[in-house]
Amino acid sequence: MGVSQRAGRIPAFIVMDVLERAQELAAAGREIIHLEVGEPDFATPEVMTKAAAAAMARGETHYTHSMGIMELRCAIAENYRKRYGVEVDPARVLVTAGTSAAMLLLFSALLEDGQRVILSDPHYACYDNFIEFAGGVPVRIPVRAREGFQFRADEIRAAMDANTRAIFINSPANPTGQVMPPALLAAVAEMAPGNPGGPYVISDEIYHGLVYEGQEHSILEYTDNAFVLDGFSKRYAMCGWRLGYLIAPPHFIRPLQKMHQNFAICAPSVAQWAGIAALQNGWDEVARMRQIYDTRRQLLVQGLRELGFPIAVEPKGAFYIFTSCAHIDADDYRLAFDILEKTGVAVTPGRDFGPGGHGFLRFSYCNSRPNIELALRRLKDYLAGR
Repeated sequence: MGVSQRAGRIPAFIVMDVLERAQELAAAGREIIHLEVGEPDFATPEVMTKAAAAAMARGETHYTHSMGIMELRCAIAENYRKRYGVEVDPARVLVTAGTSAAMLLLFSALLEDGQRVILSDPHYACYDNFIEFAGGVPVRIPVRAREGFQFRADEIRAAMDANTRAIFINSPANPTGQVMPPALLAAVAEMAPGNPGGPYVISDEIYHGLVYEGQEHSILEYTDNAFVLDGFSKRYAMCGWRLGYLIAPPHFIRPLQKMHQNFAICAPSVAQWAGIAALQNGWDEVARMRQIYDTRRQLLVQGLRELGFPIAVEPKGAFYIFTSCAHIDADDYRLAFDILEKTGVAVTPGRDFGPGGHGFLRFSYCNSRPNIELALRRLKDYLAGR
């Protein structure tokens, strides 16, 4: 029997194709510099690993409550009170095995076939796939380099209709690294009052804590009737722990919980105890890593500009630089793989992030300063030889 149409329609995650080819070259003896993946190069800080070891020693290795252990849900709620000044009922928090799992549950609970979700173009590569897998229709609103890759409220309003179910935002954003200003967050909240008055806001806040200019804000500061996606992978360097969470309006919680019970049972037990330690005692480590990312950001922005890459507005958060490569080769896919093969520098083709990413490359600065400096020298030689 053939593969289902639903599975067959999912495109490749191109950054993983780049990573896997880079790994093949490394296995053959090539020295590869990874500027493609959005994964912290830091080891998980000791405060989290010690908490996990202690949890294992106590025998905390069994199934947990399907919503997550109450201690973690309370710690998440307390984090929102301290950082954003908002009250979150722990009963609205669902802990999942990574934020991707939370996203799949969210769209499965929210969307009927054909309902529309507005999102930026470019955007994180997998958003479209989650929406379409759940039967929804992504509606892409261009965000432009000359405007700092920011949504325009008038363009969101113009795209909305009676079938619009959600407005999906991501700040700080992947791949652009831009942070939404408070006025825009407030405007989006007004446009999406939630059921029955209108669509919901979905806010992916996975890069909160990694902002270098200005300040990030949670959508929950502007409306309580929203979904928040977040997790521990990025700011706490815990990608492999697979720990995320979803904050949802109260009437969605029981349906989300039932799906989670069926599809996953619960999030990893030991990871949940590490998550508590991260929230309660990990912020000094976040500050340390953020300062290092910032020095890398400045180095890579300057280096790419010197190589002729146009960066009109510097990224203010996350750990990416998104820049046009059309002056070198408008085919970003071909260019990224050519750079990899000829220089050993792995970067991500912009088309991975939607139609608006064609003709762009994404550079991640999740690598050391010496490696970034070496990558820039290799890119300089590559461009000189074209």
